[in-house]
Amino acid sequence: MLLRSFRYEQTAPAQFYRPLAEDTARLISALSGDITGEDLKEKTVLDVGGGPGYFAEAFERRGARYLGLEPDVGEMAAAGISLSTSVRGDGTALPFRTHSLDIAYSSNVAEHVPDFTALGDEMVRVTRPGGLVVLSYTVWLGPFGGHETGLWPHYVGGEYARRRYERLHGRPPKNVWGTSLFDVSCSDGLRWAQSLEDRGLALIELCFPRYHPAWAWWMVRIPGLREFFVSNLVIVARVSKW
Repeated sequence: MLLRSFRYEQTAPAQFYRPLAEDTARLISALSGDITGEDLKEKTVLDVGGGPGYFAEAFERRGARYLGLEPDVGEMAAAGISLSTSVRGDGTALPFRTHSLDIAYSSNVAEHVPDFTALGDEMVRVTRPGGLVVLSYTVWLGPFGGHETGLWPHYVGGEYARRRYERLHGRPPKNVWGTSLFDVSCSDGLRWAQSLEDRGLALIELCFPRYHPAWAWWMVRIPGLREFFVSNLVIVARVSKW
């Protein structure tokens, strides 16, 4: 059902965001329970990328104190975001104190910033020792890497995919190659994850393909194959205790 909802992102946002928000909250709750032994009740959870209020609703139903960060005030207005728990800010310079949050997560945002490692490092900085950082993003060479430009044009090239979309629809795509969409590979994410351990910042608990059954998680370990078949990589880190 979740995969079927992706086609509604532009035309019927509620049909896209409501199941995505529920899936995201369920995922974060399960990871917290499995890794820390605690649910989300009374946990302060930062959503880097924010999004419509569906995410706040999904997390608050689980007892979490939800904070959403949205980089674009226009996006906030377009999405109808007027929550007291939502703030405008830069994901690569988060407006929160060091070690002030229980969980920081970002879903499908890393591929939209020029330097996703700066985004990830900031999430680690603001999360308390022992807390969780969850970074989930769309892998460029997976079938959904080109976002609304289609399942195959981005394999020819990001610029080609943009031009083709504009020719077919008479307008540029929302996610413009080289401006608001970047080619983040699966290997890029894994290298960043390893760098957290190398720098003593966090312990990597899991790296897995978000929309695959557990028996298919082995794909993340196979170079080449993972770039095409891990459509969305999830990196789960537990911030180091000094």
